[in-house]
Amino acid sequence: MSETGKRLEHQSKKTAKPASAFNRTEKEYGGAFVDRHVERAPTGSGPLDGLTFAVKDVFDVEGVTSGAGNPDWLRTHEPSGRTAPALLKLLEGGARLQGTTHTDELMYSLNGQNSHYGTPVNPAAPERIPGGSSSGSAVAAAAGLVDFAVGTDTGGSVRIPSSYCGLYGFRPTHGAVSAEGVIPLAASFDTVGWMSRDVSVLRRVGQVLLGGNGARSERAQPFTRFFAAEEAWALPESSDRRKLQQQLCVSEGWENGRIEIALTAEGESLGDWSAAFRVLQGLEIWEQHGAWIERERPAFGPGIAERFQWTSTLRAGDSGAEAERRRRVRGQLIDLLGSDGLLAVPTAPGPAPLLGLGGPEAEAYRAKTMQLSCIAGLSGLPQVTVPVLREDGLPIGLSWIGGPGTDLRLLDWIAERFGGEVRP
Repeated sequence: MSETGKRLEHQSKKTAKPASAFNRTEKEYGGAFVDRHVERAPTGSGPLDGLTFAVKDVFDVEGVTSGAGNPDWLRTHEPSGRTAPALLKLLEGGARLQGTTHTDELMYSLNGQNSHYGTPVNPAAPERIPGGSSSGSAVAAAAGLVDFAVGTDTGGSVRIPSSYCGLYGFRPTHGAVSAEGVIPLAASFDTVGWMSRDVSVLRRVGQVLLGGNGARSERAQPFTRFFAAEEAWALPESSDRRKLQQQLCVSEGWENGRIEIALTAEGESLGDWSAAFRVLQGLEIWEQHGAWIERERPAFGPGIAERFQWTSTLRAGDSGAEAERRRRVRGQLIDLLGSDGLLAVPTAPGPAPLLGLGGPEAEAYRAKTMQLSCIAGLSGLPQVTVPVLREDGLPIGLSWIGGPGTDLRLLDWIAERFGGEVRP
């Protein structure tokens, strides 16, 4: 093992204490907030008038230091001199910023558990994880503390916590929303996403971030072709699969017009897609953060430290096959969906895992989750997740993926069919 790997492994075993500058949240807020009192008034009027939102602690807010879920990051960075353009758009659209929210360390997890600051409480299932890395944002929105919350989604970090917490969540076409002023994880995969309990709010946020006060220029053409990915639907348990498919039939065009297709080529699997995503993401992560890690020797929690150690072993020259697979997957899905096709997939393999789940069982579940989330990740396509309640009350998620640039039309389509109601 390299010296970097040995040091990160050692650091993961240390018990780090929260930095004193980090404003821990009162229990009644479910641990969602880093600082409930970071507020900015609306600067304009528009579709978001009267709405409040919270933002993941990785966005620039003028005068505030983003902590990225790690005390050493907080210690080694200064307050921002600006506010991220995406947040400025929301303020101009009439929304009020009301707090910064917790994240997994440097956004590199899907669980929502942070060894430094704790785990935000999933309002839909307190005994289960909230999902990450936009964990605090999901909890704030699901608990009704704000009308919507903003996060980032690289490998599923808006879609997965939305599914686990019973929210509508949206990952846009890569690059459709500015990621300027956002701490990067892997820039060619990073997106700015958002989530809400109300699908109409989800759409209104999209109108501001994607269309400028609700412009409808690209939303005239209807979706007329509907696909379901066979490999993706094989991943949930049978009872969850049936529940999601029942909900799928609620959507116009899906009951009789759905086409079952195989996404992967013969001899290939979604596991191969996920492995390619993992390597390409890991290369960008180390390129982005490796120098800071080597210089500052940050203390990372278990799991996070091991992932960063692994990224330090990757070499760009060895990733040709993964890069080629990404190009092929993107081209294949763009050709399939065009401007009028939708692909239905489960958002996650099932409900949120129980708190404390570890070992092989946790890794197997994470691997299934990444197989589902990597589809939009590799292709850079927009994905919306809709909450569905099982008979036991636990939320699971159903997703649709659209062609590039169909973001506003996809949000309209979902809002028209689901109208904000979470159907048990």
